[in-house]
Amino acid sequence: MTTKKTTWMLPILIVLGAWLLCGCGSSAKLKDGFYTAQMSDYSHGWKEYLCIMVKDDNIVYAEFNAKNPSGYIKAWDNAYMENMAAVETTYPNDYTRKYVAQLIKVQGSDGLDTVSGATHSGNNFVKLAAAVIGQAEKGDPDIVTVQSESE
Repeated sequence: MTTKKTTWMLPILIVLGAWLLCGCGSSAKLKDGFYTAQMSDYSHGWKEYLCIMVKDDNIVYAEFNAKNPSGYIKAWDNAYMENMAAVETTYPNDYTRKYVAQLIKVQGSDGLDTVSGATHSGNNFVKLAAAVIGQAEKGDPDIVTVQSESE
């Protein structure tokens, strides 16, 4: 014996079940591999990038940094570090590690917090993280370029 309540609920349950089976209700699986995203432009002489390694649907390694046009890495620049540390409470070799640790902990771009003194890089990091995760969901190893905001 069917009632009006179960008659209208059955189609909803069928649609919901199909939705869950197709993966629409769950997070997409990350495909094993290396994925890289970079900002489209240099900012103050540096172009930020993020590279992740995915293994068994988990981000197991990440590198966030910036390079100048010659390829020199920002976190290696001791003069830059000393100048920034004197003005801010952080410097590239510090905040890049903090951002990477957050990404590996939360396994996504949602819920990432910016580090005081490195907000611009933090905002770029969130964009780069979303881009590489999108690449990892598709299994697309091509480097993706993220549009920089004009300064």
